[in-house]
Amino acid sequence: MLRVTGLAKRFGDVAVFSGVSFAIGRGEFVALVGESGVGKSTLLNCIAGLEAADDGEIEVDGARLRALDDDARARLRRAHLGFVFQAFHVLPHLTVAENVALPLLLLGRPRAGVEARVDALLDAVGLHGLGGRLPAQLSGGQLQRVAIARAVVHAPGLILADEPTGNLDPATAERVLGVLREQVHGAGAACLLVTHSAAAAAFCDRVLHLRADGVR
Repeated sequence: MLRVTGLAKRFGDVAVFSGVSFAIGRGEFVALVGESGVGKSTLLNCIAGLEAADDGEIEVDGARLRALDDDARARLRRAHLGFVFQAFHVLPHLTVAENVALPLLLLGRPRAGVEARVDALLDAVGLHGLGGRLPAQLSGGQLQRVAIARAVVHAPGLILADEPTGNLDPATAERVLGVLREQVHGAGAACLLVTHSAAAAAFCDRVLHLRADGVR
């Protein structure tokens, strides 16, 4: 589902990482760990086509990102990717349910099935009954769970999750990791999870260590 080959990223004259190569197949739940500042979030942004790598190749479900224009990359993200951002990026003027439903509506899914899917996911991440609230009425941990529900609502083939348990207590973290694992092992998605948590990494099938000179 995801293949990264010889990837390198620089900011000006400063190299963030180079020689990054790995692959993740459908049904794999993979943790990405590394020291602070080594570029884990930057790597996720490159994989999602939100930032351009300086060298190397990224393939998502057989599509080479370098070969796609901006519109094609946006369509790929919309249909095939789910991204849990560290800063949540929920839309403040939409309710919780509307935020979660947004990927389905952008894909033109029938509204008849959207509400049931959203309700089921809000229940799964422990937000039952909160669909009508605005983001300003939620805690940071609740916003984290909204972001996770939104990332998986359209059953993407590839899930990229940046510290998805960072604002959660251990019991809630295990619950939402279970939601991600169900998408991977139950629905056949691939997931790359950036984390500093040893418990979250242990939840995954395997662990990749990002360093300045590649992945080990």
